[in-house]
Amino acid sequence: MPQRKQKVYIAGHTGLLGSAVVRSFTADNRFELILRNRNELNLLVQSDVFKFLRSEKPDYIILSAAKVGGIQANIDDPVHFLYENLVINSNIIYGALESDVKNLVYIGSSCMYPKDYKNPLKEEYLLAAPLEPTNEGYALAKISGAKLCEYCSKQYSVNYRVLIPCNLYGPNDRFDPVSSHLIAAIIRKLHEAKTSGDSTIVVWGDGSARREFLFVNDLADFIHKSLDFLEDLPDYLNVGYGQDFSVIEYYKMAAEIIGYQGDFAFDTNRPVGMSRKLLDSSRAARFGWQPTTDHQKGIAATYAYYLDTLRHSI
Repeated sequence: MPQRKQKVYIAGHTGLLGSAVVRSFTADNRFELILRNRNELNLLVQSDVFKFLRSEKPDYIILSAAKVGGIQANIDDPVHFLYENLVINSNIIYGALESDVKNLVYIGSSCMYPKDYKNPLKEEYLLAAPLEPTNEGYALAKISGAKLCEYCSKQYSVNYRVLIPCNLYGPNDRFDPVSSHLIAAIIRKLHEAKTSGDSTIVVWGDGSARREFLFVNDLADFIHKSLDFLEDLPDYLNVGYGQDFSVIEYYKMAAEIIGYQGDFAFDTNRPVGMSRKLLDSSRAARFGWQPTTDHQKGIAATYAYYLDTLRHSI
């Protein structure tokens, strides 16, 4: 008799990370993917989530669903960044526990770490000092979900593990001005400036803030592999690129790939968030973590995806 396929529910499968996880699992016939879009399952409605989990009984849940956005979006709407993420996380995590789901991978965020704390950031620094105010609502929700996973694991002997990635980018990223993160925003701004012939691009801040970015496919592949040893993972695990760069360095990397030859001006009245947040990923390295995509290849692939979306929007 053929072995039963393990059922994996990917929450947020249409997003940047979730879609990359789906791609990573495509060729692995050990698993059956369970996917629902927001029209089929509203993660904000607890009764619907609980009913779905009891019916499907997944062997694994990968919780990558979240309300996300850039600095300005977080500043403008902290209520919904806190509320919606709290509800999504609690519905899925507690619903998993109630449905006897033993294995869950929760995707945290480097925003969970204190503002301008010791770098590189180690897992034990969580809750050691105040958070960055510009995205405090989002960070509090992510921390609450992470702690719920930790408590469930300790109290009920389940394998609910928290992966804390650095900033992500790649295919299926958001490029709109309101919700895009740094690299996607840079790609859009540089492309539009090149196309319109603008000789100068405005950079938020003075360009010195440092950020660590990871190509999303690399994290997705690690999540996929981690299901084989989830029980052995610690409660919290940083998963980063291992090196950070300044904002202006990312602009220059992308400008070279896109072919923009103009100048950069700096608007120091704009919010920039934390000055630096580099993760210490040495613990993950002991479980085989090693990023394989450098930024030249990653940004080029993301730009190619962006151009493709523009062609299809015409």
